[in-house]
Amino acid sequence: MQARMLPAQRGWAWIFDGFSLWRRNPALITFLVFGCSLCLLLIAAIPLIGQVIMSLIMPALSLGIFNGCKAVAERRKAGPDILLSGFRQNLPELVKIGGIYLAGTLAVMGVSLLIDGEMNIKLSKAMLGRVGWGETLDDPTFTLALLVATIGSTPLMMAYWFAPLLAGWGQVPAAKALFFSFIACLRNWRAFLAYGIGLLVVALGAGMLISILGLVSPLLAMLPALVFPVVFIPVIFASFYINALDVFEHIGPDELI
Repeated sequence: MQARMLPAQRGWAWIFDGFSLWRRNPALITFLVFGCSLCLLLIAAIPLIGQVIMSLIMPALSLGIFNGCKAVAERRKAGPDILLSGFRQNLPELVKIGGIYLAGTLAVMGVSLLIDGEMNIKLSKAMLGRVGWGETLDDPTFTLALLVATIGSTPLMMAYWFAPLLAGWGQVPAAKALFFSFIACLRNWRAFLAYGIGLLVVALGAGMLISILGLVSPLLAMLPALVFPVVFIPVIFASFYINALDVFEHIGPDELI
C-alpha cells in the first residue's frame, strides 16, 4: 500500500472520473451519499451523546459509500444495504479513527475559541449575510482564531482522508491508517490543490449559471438549483474513491465485503 506521488493534473482528472463513475449507477451512489448524511443527522440529534456517536460511526458509514463505489466500478450488483457494510470491516479501528478525529477537532476548536470565544457566532452571521465579510475579517481576533482553526484542521483532514479505507480495506490499526493517510496527502499536495481548485471552479461556475438563469426567469433557475447539489455532492464522494485508488492503486485484500 505504497502511496504514489501523482502530478498536479491528476487532481482535475479525479473530478471527471468521479462523474464517470457516478453515471454508471447514479441511483445507488446518490442513495448511499444522502442516506449516510441522513443517518448522521438523525444520530446527531440524540441529546447529549448524539454528536459523539455520530463522530465514532462516521468512518464506518463512509466506508459503506466507498464499498458501493467499488461495486459500481467493478460492475457488480449492489443494493442499499451496502451502506452498512463498513460495520463488518475492522470496526474497532474505524471507531478509533472517529474518536481520534473528534478529539483532534475539539482540541483545535478549543484553542480557536480561547482566542475568540465568539468565533462561531461571528462566522455564522457572516455566512448568513447578516454581517459583511469585510467587517468580520477586519476583527483581528476573529481573523487569528479562524487562521488557527484552518491551520490546525488541515493536518487533521489529511490524516482522516484515506484512513477509513486503509483501516477497513487494508486492515491496519487506526494510528497507522491516520499516519499513512497524512503522508499520502502530503506527497500529493499538488494534485489535491488542483482537485480543490477544480471543485471550486465547478461550484462557482454552476452558481454563476444559476444566477444568470435567475435573471431571465426565477422558474428557469429553479430546476438547475435543485438538481446541481443532488448530482455534485455524490460526484464528490465518487471522486474520493477515485483519488484513493489513484494514490494507492490497491488497498487491502481482494475480497472486501
